[in-house]
Amino acid sequence: MFERTLLLRRLLTLALAALGAWVFMVLHLPLPLLLGPMVACLLVALAGVRLAGLGVVSTFMRTFLGVAVGSSVTPQLVHDLPQIATSLLFVPLFVGLIGAMGYPLFRHVFKFDPATSFYSAMPGGLQDMLVFGQEAGGDVRALSLIHATRVLVIVALAPLILTGIWGLDLSQPPGVAASNVPPMQIALMVAAGFFGWQIAQRVGLFGASILGPLILTAGLSLSGIITQRPPAEIIWAAQFFIGIAVGAQYVGVTLAELRRDVLAGLAYSIALTLISTLFFLAITGLNLAPNLEVFLSFLPGGQGEMVVIAIIAGADLTYVVSHHLLRLILVILLAPVVARFTLKR
Repeated sequence: MFERTLLLRRLLTLALAALGAWVFMVLHLPLPLLLGPMVACLLVALAGVRLAGLGVVSTFMRTFLGVAVGSSVTPQLVHDLPQIATSLLFVPLFVGLIGAMGYPLFRHVFKFDPATSFYSAMPGGLQDMLVFGQEAGGDVRALSLIHATRVLVIVALAPLILTGIWGLDLSQPPGVAASNVPPMQIALMVAAGFFGWQIAQRVGLFGASILGPLILTAGLSLSGIITQRPPAEIIWAAQFFIGIAVGAQYVGVTLAELRRDVLAGLAYSIALTLISTLFFLAITGLNLAPNLEVFLSFLPGGQGEMVVIAIIAGADLTYVVSHHLLRLILVILLAPVVARFTLKR
């Protein structure tokens, strides 16, 4: 009975996500296959409908984002990496400023306990912050809603800025059609995604579903075995499932949680936008990188979501991913250490 109920919820979720994507397409809104499912699932979840995520299917689809980035790693890109080193130096300052702003906001304005306040303020991956926060005695539900709101706001805001202010066309296919990619290349990419994910998961690598395929595919790309990027159809499918995953985070949310947790997440997101704007102005003012790459690199959204937007916008994936990767590494390595000192005090 449980399995049947779960299957029906997942079918309902897929149907609603497809409807949301269709509405966004009809209205010519940006990123319909990402934002359409996300908004549809969000609205229905807030209305009290018991949706269900797609589980391992969604996770597997994320592996192709790692494959897309890894297949972009060529000897020329490796040679150019030192050129972005100066820009990377801003990332620790970026993370530190976010934490210094976020903790007082959650602790003194919204009155969360110290552990919840600390890990809500950390711009890391959702799963990692939930694990660390739970171990420190924080409110896991509040952490989940706050970080889901952060990702939701940034993922919704970025395409609007790219299209409304910069006039970018986000309707272009994010790659060539599958019919133009050799079947052997597609098979190699699927294998790299699956085995990279599984190996990374076994060794406990954070962000295993993206970083594992990224590392394995990069090795295959540098050796000349993988010579193509994932076709457009695969990237579109990855967008669709990521949109469902973000929107479905709000299933079961109560009015009390909306008033406190989601509102706190919205306030945090506004503050993050202001901080990101300051770093964007500083780095572009120093002519360290093009505007598009800096904009996408200093928006602390989810790793998978930012990779999708970078692919569709035609940004330099190496530049964007390296900045987000450094941000996540810093948070994962240093947050527990800083938390022990801060929470004890």
